[in-house]
Amino acid sequence: MTESSNWEIQESLQPRPGDVAYDLDRALASVVSVRAKVPDDAFTASILGTERAGNGVLVDEKGLVLTIGYLITEADEVWLMGSNGQALPGHVVAYDQQTGFGLAQALGRFDLPALPLGSSADVKVGASVIVAGFGGRPHATKAQVVAKREFAGYWEYVLDEAIFTAPAHPNWGGSALIDGKGRLAGVGSLFVQLPWSGKKMLEGNMIVPIDLLPPILDDLLRFGKVTTPPRPWLGMYTAETEGQLLVMGLADEGPADEAGVEIGDRIVEVDGEPVSELVDMFRRIWAMGPAGVQVPLTLWRDGQTLTVGVATIDRNTILKAPRLH
Repeated sequence: MTESSNWEIQESLQPRPGDVAYDLDRALASVVSVRAKVPDDAFTASILGTERAGNGVLVDEKGLVLTIGYLITEADEVWLMGSNGQALPGHVVAYDQQTGFGLAQALGRFDLPALPLGSSADVKVGASVIVAGFGGRPHATKAQVVAKREFAGYWEYVLDEAIFTAPAHPNWGGSALIDGKGRLAGVGSLFVQLPWSGKKMLEGNMIVPIDLLPPILDDLLRFGKVTTPPRPWLGMYTAETEGQLLVMGLADEGPADEAGVEIGDRIVEVDGEPVSELVDMFRRIWAMGPAGVQVPLTLWRDGQTLTVGVATIDRNTILKAPRLH
């Protein structure tokens, strides 16, 4: 996961000061570059790489940077660069598996403004917004909110109401979703293709809504994690296709792997209840209790059904924890 600065957003899509009622350049100056290095033996190294790059947003004047968690998960080295050319080392404060947010702290003072937090609930479908990466106007794009809906990711992740924008920003990871008042309304997570008119697919980004941050921010800053009981994790990567749930991958020696789940299995029931949608499967699993709960899965394999019991764990126990400073 690397980036190059030798690109620019198409000029017609770049925002201009006259397009908005706030100080555009000041808002864009809050977006910083995030580069992280992860040890070779980290759990996520083989999945996300050991060198990661993307964006983050200064959310206070003391150098706290909000980004997307996968950029800094298990990182032991973080560098942050501002639009003024200032580069500072940083350290990982927290990454939250449930929301997808990550926090890093600059080890020094940025001479840059912080972007105030807005409300993702106030950003309606059809609203004009800006999706901004590090690098000012050439790396920002005018966009529109095209949908707000539930999102489920194969890595055991669900958002009740993700924000979807178009056109797609090419360097979406940790990018800032800036609302019509110049406030931070979300953080970029994914490139997505959305069904549009007829068979046409619309290319855009999935944005994690900022309203998920305030309820957990104090915990993340004080403890490096939320203090609510962790969700059960199976280490099972599942795809939803044509009304079926297929196991597409397994974490080596993870709970599902240890329980005998195999790639290619079709999941038909969780604890005896039929499931056919990814979000329904995850929610049924999480409703059974916190990490450690035994989850019975009914599988379809080679023309017959079988049931296995998965002894779940807290995913964070296999990740390298942020080092407290």
